[in-house]
Amino acid sequence: MSKLPSKWLVVIAVLFGTFTVILNNSMLNPTLPRFIEIFESDAVSVGWMLTIFMVAMGMIMPLTGYLGDRFGKKKIYIIGLIIFIGGSIAGSLSQTLTMVIVSRAVQGMAGGLMMPIAMALIFNAFPRNERGLATGVYGVAAMVAPAIGPTVGGVIIQYFNWPYLFLFNIPFGIIGLILSTKFLKETDVDKEMKFDTLGFVLVTVGVGGILVALGRGKSLEALTTVSNFALIAVGIVALIAFVYVENNKEQPLLNLSVFKVPTYAASIVVTGAASIGLFSGIFLLPLLIQNVYGLNEIQTGLLFLPAAALSGAFMSLGGKILDNKGPKAVVPIGLAVMALSTGGLGMLSLTTPYWLILILNAVRGAGMGLSNMPATTAGMNAIPDNLVAQGSAMNNVLRQITSSFGIVFFSIYYETRKAQLLASTEDVQAATLQTLNEAFLVSTVLVAIAIPFAFIMKNHEGK
Repeated sequence: MSKLPSKWLVVIAVLFGTFTVILNNSMLNPTLPRFIEIFESDAVSVGWMLTIFMVAMGMIMPLTGYLGDRFGKKKIYIIGLIIFIGGSIAGSLSQTLTMVIVSRAVQGMAGGLMMPIAMALIFNAFPRNERGLATGVYGVAAMVAPAIGPTVGGVIIQYFNWPYLFLFNIPFGIIGLILSTKFLKETDVDKEMKFDTLGFVLVTVGVGGILVALGRGKSLEALTTVSNFALIAVGIVALIAFVYVENNKEQPLLNLSVFKVPTYAASIVVTGAASIGLFSGIFLLPLLIQNVYGLNEIQTGLLFLPAAALSGAFMSLGGKILDNKGPKAVVPIGLAVMALSTGGLGMLSLTTPYWLILILNAVRGAGMGLSNMPATTAGMNAIPDNLVAQGSAMNNVLRQITSSFGIVFFSIYYETRKAQLLASTEDVQAATLQTLNEAFLVSTVLVAIAIPFAFIMKNHEGK
C-alpha cells in the first residue's frame, strides 16, 4: 500500500470509515420486524432506530465546516470515527430499546462529522483536474453500501444474535482509524475563528424539526398530525431566520454565498433529484419483488448487487470524463439513463421476468454513477477551496432532506394510491403493481426535471 501515491491513500482511508457508516445504516432496514419481537415494542418506537440516526446526522453536519477549519479536518474526522466505534460498542451492549436508540443517535452524530469532512479531505489532497476520478472511487462507498446493506443485515439477523449488527462495524472502523491516523494529512487551522452560536441554534432547530417530521411521517395520517405540521412550520421559520442571520454575519457558520455560483446551485438540484431517484428504488423495488411477484428477501437483495457494481464502475468512468471534458459531457447523460430505466420500471406487467427487472435496475445504477458524484464534484470545484468543507456540509444536509422527503413521499403515495385502487377491484396483486408502476413514473419525471439544470454546470477554477 505504501507504493500508492499519498493522495490515493487519503481516498482509501476515508473510504473505509464512510463505507462502514453507510453500510451500518442500511443493514438495519430489514431487521426492524425482529427488533419489534425482541423488545416487545411497536413499529413506531422501533422506527426511531432509523429516524434518530438520520436526524442526528443532519443536525451535526452544518457544524463540520467550522470544526474542520477551526481544529483541523483530520482531527475532526478521526474524532468522528472514534465516536462511531463507541456508538457501535454501546449498541452491541444495549439491554433496552431506549439504549439502542441512544447508541444510534451517537452513531448518527459521528456520521454527521465524518461524511462532509471526508469529501473535503479528498479535495485537499487532489488538484481540480483529478478530483472527478478520486471522488468517483470514493463514491463507490456511497453507492455499494446501501445496496448490499439489507442483504448483510438480513443474513446477520437470521444466523446470529442482533448485537452482531453493531459488532460488525468495529473491525472496519478500527481499520479505518489506523489508516486515517497514518495517511490523512493535517490541514490548516484558523484559531481566530468565532463560533456562530445563533446560526447553529437556528439551523439545528430547522434541519432537526424537518427531519424529525419526515422521519415520523411514513403514512398520510402520521405526516398530517398537528405535531408534525408544527415541527415542519418551526423548521421552515428557523431556516428562513438562519438565512437572514448568516447573510449578515462576518463569520457565518455556513457561507451561503456559494449558492450564488450557478454550477454549485445546479449541482444541488441534480444530486437532490438523483437521491430521490435512488431512494425511491430502494423503497419501491422490495415491494415490487415480494408483494407483486412473490419472491423472497434473498432475491430482493440480489436485485441490488448488479446495480451497485455498475454504479461503482460508472462512477469512476464518470469521474474520468468529468476531469477530461467537464460536467456537461457526463451528468446529463447519467440523468437521462437513470430516467429512461426508471421509466422502464414503470411499465412492468404481471408476467415480466425477474431478469428484466434486474437489468433495468442495473442500468439505473449506471445512470446514478454517471450523474450523482460527478455533479457533486463539479459543484464543489466551482467554489473556493477555503469553502469546500462548508459546501460539502450543505450538500450533505440538503441531500439528507431530499432523500428523507423522497422516502416519505413514495411511502404515502404507495399507501394512499393502493387503497384507492383496492376500493374498485379485489385483485390485490394488480392494484399493487399499478401503484408501483405509477410511483416509478413519478420518480422518472422528478429525475428528468433535473436534466436541464445539468447543462448549467461548467468547469470552474473556484475563484
